[in-house]
Amino acid sequence: MRQYQIKGTKEIQEISKIICNRCGKEIPVVNGLPQEGVFSADYTWGYFSQKDGEKHSFELCEACYDAFLKEFQIPAKVEG
Repeated sequence: MRQYQIKGTKEIQEISKIICNRCGKEIPVVNGLPQEGVFSADYTWGYFSQKDGEKHSFELCEACYDAFLKEFQIPAKVEG
């Protein structure tokens, strides 16, 4: 979950806080940049879905992302 603040008079939004949706850990943010790895997902469900038109967004800290991947029956493709 991202929280934003308006910076200055130009109404520029800057990330002020990121909270892992799974465990609730607050990821440190300095000058709008996360100081730890964070996985962000934004997905809008389409036709043939029970969630047609819904947009789902969430953030995971690195530990929760690793736990999520361990649940996969087929491993995620990792490069680099």
